[in-house]
Amino acid sequence: MKDEKCFEEQERQGEAVAGETRELTLERFEEAFEQVSRVTQETKLVYSEYFSAACGNKVYLKPENMQCTGAYKVRGAFYKISTLTQEEKQRGLVTASAGNHAQGVAYAARMAGIKATIVMPTTTPLIKVNRTRSYGAEVVLYGSVFDEACEYACQLAREHGYTLVHPFDDLDVATGQGTIAMEIIKELPTVDYILVPIGGGGLCAGVSTLAKLLNPKIRIIGVEPAGANCMQVSLNQGKVTTLPEVSTIADGTAVKRPGEKVFPYIRENVDEIITVEDSELIVAFLDMVENHKMIVENSGLLTVAALRHLNVRKKKIVSILSGGNMDVITMSSVVQHGLIQRDRIFTVSVLLPDTPGQLARVSALLAGEGGNVIKLEHNQFISINRNAAVELRITLEAEGTDHKNRIVQALQDEGYRPKLVKSKGTYSD
Repeated sequence: MKDEKCFEEQERQGEAVAGETRELTLERFEEAFEQVSRVTQETKLVYSEYFSAACGNKVYLKPENMQCTGAYKVRGAFYKISTLTQEEKQRGLVTASAGNHAQGVAYAARMAGIKATIVMPTTTPLIKVNRTRSYGAEVVLYGSVFDEACEYACQLAREHGYTLVHPFDDLDVATGQGTIAMEIIKELPTVDYILVPIGGGGLCAGVSTLAKLLNPKIRIIGVEPAGANCMQVSLNQGKVTTLPEVSTIADGTAVKRPGEKVFPYIRENVDEIITVEDSELIVAFLDMVENHKMIVENSGLLTVAALRHLNVRKKKIVSILSGGNMDVITMSSVVQHGLIQRDRIFTVSVLLPDTPGQLARVSALLAGEGGNVIKLEHNQFISINRNAAVELRITLEAEGTDHKNRIVQALQDEGYRPKLVKSKGTYSD
């Protein structure tokens, strides 16, 4: 199968490393921590009063979105490159990524003076493509999802002799990512739960393994998009399984097949997998912006959305925010849809007699209820008999569901028979 060729290439190159056993051990994590500390930003835990109150626990955020490349991926990339032989470096690097690993490899390769070729899906947000190029890497756009880009990266490795740096199915990469757990436990030794996003599994394998090595009582919760739950399906099947397709706005975790090498570590060390719907990520983005003034990409918000799924109280929980590389167009769209989901923007339709003063009457009513009019659409052709009725569609800003209901009720009380109109362009369309 095409999806398996990339892993075969990674296995072939891994076997070529002279006599080294690639395992996730405490010694390797300690070595990686020393290496990674040279290039990473300090991402201290942020206590969240808002999310703590919302879920009844003490919630801390691990803001890896504040890393130099905007995501945690620089950890694994830098450590991986530090383990390569001089010959492997001279051949140049190749990898595939939906964006964050791409930037991590490009950044680390530039620091090491190594050529890097990055294959990215054609659907990758422009900000990730441009930033990867800004670090000096050659970017090749190929395929609509990560798995297709990965297959092409493996093809390039075979054709040109490049050294493949797999974004997640590489135990050196996973070791570098796992240094996050060491930082969390050093800062919060009594942590009860760590929530980790899962795409292919590298981050989760590293974090869960090191956390369990340091304190077996810590519970590790992996979080996946419901539309790309390849790890959950694989664990249920008892073997690595390829999804027929993926569909999620969390592009960084839109993976059809998890990693073969990291799978055993996740099976052993992860206590539970939670899946999150895209609609929950939209609301989480709004919550993060309004309450913490932070931009976190959809994949990084998986662990925030998962907080409401936990059936525990009064526990110390760390949510890893894996990245913050999000283009402005996507941000504006997510904000709009989040406001709609929260009933802070809604559209209502009313029928009015086509007589002077009707619009002013409705406007006065809305002003009295504190509704802020964003848009008006006055349709005189809703009925053949214009004297009988014209349609007025009003898009309003409200404080939330209760306020929206008060406005609708006020229109009802005035005899307008208001009808709520489904907003166009929502993810639920």
